[in-house]
Amino acid sequence: MDDVQIMETARQALLITMQISAPVLIVGLVVGVAIALLQALTQIQEITLVFVPKIMAIFFSMFLFLPWMLNVLVVFMENLADLIVGGGG
Repeated sequence: MDDVQIMETARQALLITMQISAPVLIVGLVVGVAIALLQALTQIQEITLVFVPKIMAIFFSMFLFLPWMLNVLVVFMENLADLIVGGGG
């Protein structure tokens, strides 16, 4: 493997990392903002009110998106293994 292929593989790895983490992070962000808005409207400042719904939503989104995430990672690893076995050619 030459320098260009190593840089391209690293770039793909970073993009895939962002791609597979984005759905879970977006769900956590949306739920967090919704709970914060609810707290601001009702003036309920219970700290556990923030964490429990957010954790449940993140676990549900991971359960929902896990097959897609695994598929993306398997395709990337197959391409990487082919690149390693093929000698980079």
